[in-house]
Amino acid sequence: MAARRQLHPSQYTVGWVSALPVELAAAQALLDEIHEPPASINPIETNIYTLGQVASHNVVLAALHYSRIGPSPAAWVTAQMRAAFPNLQFILVVGIGGGVPQSGSGVDVRLGDIVVGKPNEAHGGVVQYGSGKVTLGGFQRTGFLNSPPTVLSKAITELEARRLREQFPFSQYLSQLTLYDHVGGDTCAQCKRERIVRRSLRQKDVMIYYGTIASGNKVIKNARERDQLSAELGGILCFEMEAAGLMNDSPCLVIRGICDYADSHKNKRWQPYAAETAAAYAKALLSVVPSLQMSDYGSASTWLFEKPEFIEWKDEPRSGQFWLHGLRK
Repeated sequence: MAARRQLHPSQYTVGWVSALPVELAAAQALLDEIHEPPASINPIETNIYTLGQVASHNVVLAALHYSRIGPSPAAWVTAQMRAAFPNLQFILVVGIGGGVPQSGSGVDVRLGDIVVGKPNEAHGGVVQYGSGKVTLGGFQRTGFLNSPPTVLSKAITELEARRLREQFPFSQYLSQLTLYDHVGGDTCAQCKRERIVRRSLRQKDVMIYYGTIASGNKVIKNARERDQLSAELGGILCFEMEAAGLMNDSPCLVIRGICDYADSHKNKRWQPYAAETAAAYAKALLSVVPSLQMSDYGSASTWLFEKPEFIEWKDEPRSGQFWLHGLRK
């Protein structure tokens, strides 16, 4: 087996955050190359990183602490990641979410579909539905979460153009993953028949939707509450629990594979496949994002202290300044 490369932390430019083991496994399976951990990580670091390459990008993968999910744990993991890898240009929040089946005209969100947070006139792509204040007139939501970084918005446009030209590598990346065997989940056999929504077959297995994602610190398992929140917020495509902790502190894009419908039938059967579709889309997106190559300034800068001129100046008893000429690095 060939030796793995070991890069300096300054050479990593993309962060990838997952909440669950199944999400992290899908991300790890799509790495084009795996790197050895750098020797210079802070000893008090509590994250466990998987380092590697996706397309032309050096990527840092990290997951939340087991059984601790939500905005606050996600914010802590991301803050540590950005401190350990100072040149991260953006963070991809990739994993599963609960879909809203009928959230607007022309939208037919189904299990395994992909939802990507996209800004509109009201929201920046993600809305924190539980943040606000209680007034005499009822609950009033406050605050605004940042939009995804421009480079990713442009990459989405390029990716969609390639999809229209049938040059979209999503299926290729999805075929690399074998976590899910398409076993059916829980059924509606015991439900009232008049409440069953029958859907026609469609040509494509996976659809990609761009719109608003709702983020909060509670699991939505009630169809009535799901639809009410969606209506109040102008049409929500899915619900998740991490992005609200990241959007205002890091340049982020949220990518979710739909694993359930945020209702009383919520279960884990579709989680592996939904995690795979989200990860495959994230890799396809990175394939069109221009790479930013970072030099290893941390180790390269030590040449100065070995130069005879510096040693002579350092040992000189008189005070003075040591001048450097050239590009600043």
